Amino acid sequence: MKAKHFTTAITLACALLVTAVCACPAANSGKLMAGSAKINVTPPNTRYPVHDSLYARSLILESDGVRIAFITYDSGGGSDQFIASLKAKYGLAEVFLCQSHNHSGASGTREWTEEKFTRLIDEASRNMFEAKLSGGHRSFPSLSFNRLIVRDDGHARESWFADDHYRYINRERLPHGPVDNSVGVVRIEDMSGNPRILIMNYACHPDVVWNNFEVSADFVGYATRYTEEAFDNKIHCLFVNGAAGNQAPLFKDGGRQGADDPRKANYDLIERMGKLLSIETVKLAKELYPNPYDGQSVKVKTDSLAFVGRFDKAVQFNPHFSVIVINDRYVISAVPGEFFIKFQLDWKKEVSQYNGWVPFFFGYSVSGGRSPGYVADVRSAALGGFGADQGTNMIEPGAGERIMTKQLENLYTLTGTMRDRPGPREHRLDDGTILP
Repeated sequence: MKAKHFTTAITLACALLVTAVCACPAANSGKLMAGSAKINVTPPNTRYPVHDSLYARSLILESDGVRIAFITYDSGGGSDQFIASLKAKYGLAEVFLCQSHNHSGASGTREWTEEKFTRLIDEASRNMFEAKLSGGHRSFPSLSFNRLIVRDDGHARESWFADDHYRYINRERLPHGPVDNSVGVVRIEDMSGNPRILIMNYACHPDVVWNNFEVSADFVGYATRYTEEAFDNKIHCLFVNGAAGNQAPLFKDGGRQGADDPRKANYDLIERMGKLLSIETVKLAKELYPNPYDGQSVKVKTDSLAFVGRFDKAVQFNPHFSVIVINDRYVISAVPGEFFIKFQLDWKKEVSQYNGWVPFFFGYSVSGGRSPGYVADVRSAALGGFGADQGTNMIEPGAGERIMTKQLENLYTLTGTMRDRPGPREHRLDDGTILP
């Protein structure tokens, strides 16, 4: 298949809390700079045996004095205070902590993790190079399915709830939807055209081998490793999950009963899924090329809205979310929490209609505030199931729709499309005469 190139205070209205826009000119005017690093983040003395190592990777992008950073990682995390310290120390407008949401990870202490992540940003900041950027999407047979399946009573139940119709954990690999059967790739190359950094953007829970009682990066570890090997390990491949809140891998191992269970987890499945995702990523990455007419720029606009809980109105949320526009062409919605796939599909459809924009959806991307956890679209919240209506600390219905509407508004504001005053109202006749 061909790639698509370029391809209160809570108020009654849940008021806007934070707005930050960064697009001011300074050093490196007219240039795009990039830097990256990779580090092993498998903690020492893990509770369970290590099957394959956990990694974190960083990316810094800078243009016209606007500098942003991403840290993608198989395990770990960071606080608002830690994010603020990185921003202050390295002159970053935003830092996005993008967890793969791996279910087989192992975390070290907070101090240990923060030292690793700081080292990643430090190394990336010392390895900056002038760069060119391209991006697009490639569709292929889906590796995921929607794990919330509507049953005869009109409500959804999880794939791990068997009935007369559906088998446990979808062992027949039925392609329940909706899903996004495409991978997004951002390619960053040096001025000689050599690829240096790739972002792999795909929406799926990394839990092929759930309950494996071993440390593993699941299919993400295999996909990123195979992709780096395809480029002779001369690149860093950052995996950023999408709106995977209700997306499960079609390749599922049934899970062990405990650490002493003699049956080992089926790692052939995660290798297979990782390899298939890598193949599509590499194909697309080798087809992408920068648009020669693009200017070089990085713009980011960050917001926060206030919400209450769905069932417990005393629970409060203030998730931060951002729109990032690179070269006035590549548009990223970066949101925290586990958004359902409808938001990703709607975002891509809406944004790709105009101006040659190429959209991406970065889920699980924390930049501050309280994470909203699962964020179901209104229909899914009504149908129910895990992540949709279970638990007392869920965010209120409609929160995701309001966040994504604000994302669109901010996109149009950031790109100068949204006017801050009334537009012209006169009539213009065929001969050029303007009437009031």
